[in-house]
Amino acid sequence: VVAEPILTDDGLYKEPWFLESFLDLADDLEGAGKEGKRFAVMWELKGCPYCKETHLVNFARADIADYIKSNFVVLQLNIIGARKVTDFDGAEISEKDLAAKYDVRYTPTLQFFPERAAPLKALPPAKREVARAPGYLRPGDFLAFFRFVREKAYEGKSFRDFLKTLPS
Repeated sequence: VVAEPILTDDGLYKEPWFLESFLDLADDLEGAGKEGKRFAVMWELKGCPYCKETHLVNFARADIADYIKSNFVVLQLNIIGARKVTDFDGAEISEKDLAAKYDVRYTPTLQFFPERAAPLKALPPAKREVARAPGYLRPGDFLAFFRFVREKAYEGKSFRDFLKTLPS
């Protein structure tokens, strides 16, 4: 049985297994690594129909939720949010300013980061993530994108090419 998402005070749907965080990205990434998991940030917006769909359709599938919970730590951020987040370079800025810094323009957007936080400090924001899923993905492609990151397929091919290697 998959746990239902919670509708939060800020109007976002939230999975009960999403990371409860002090909003320090380097700490969150390192914490995920200690659990043998990868770190992802999911950007959302109140009233976003595709965000809702991601929660009520994609995360509602046990195979998807179980795979993500086993292999990833997911931090949910609000694209227009005011909470203070400490970026990998130590800058403490609002969620809204962080979204702008990383050029996140659509919701939902998933950002996936490498396994270690330390090298990210010296990189420009555009070079910090290993993969990005901008916009809604249908359940099969959504799960495949998490596999693409977990299997580090991004090191050698595009997501589109990775999809071609999967059994249909």
